Amino acid sequence: MSIPASPDLAQRQRHWRLNRLLVLGLLVGWLVVTFLVSYHARALSFRFFGWPFSFWMAAQGALLVYLLLVILYARSMNWLDQDCHLAEDD
Repeated sequence: MSIPASPDLAQRQRHWRLNRLLVLGLLVGWLVVTFLVSYHARALSFRFFGWPFSFWMAAQGALLVYLLLVILYARSMNWLDQDCHLAEDD
């Protein structure tokens, strides 16, 4: 005999599932920026802001993308916490 899930438990399970999907998506973005761009650096030999794209990406672009990933995660989690009624008062 199974116990029916309470609405609170269902919300928490939904929150956890969406959190894992978000983390997976952000990790894929991190993987692409970190390894895929570096692996194909010689093929990416066009100019970007006056620098070769591979150099710019290694020096500044990857850091900017990492910062954007962190901001995206924080904003998404705030939205998800409020949507699932799990937001904490600050």
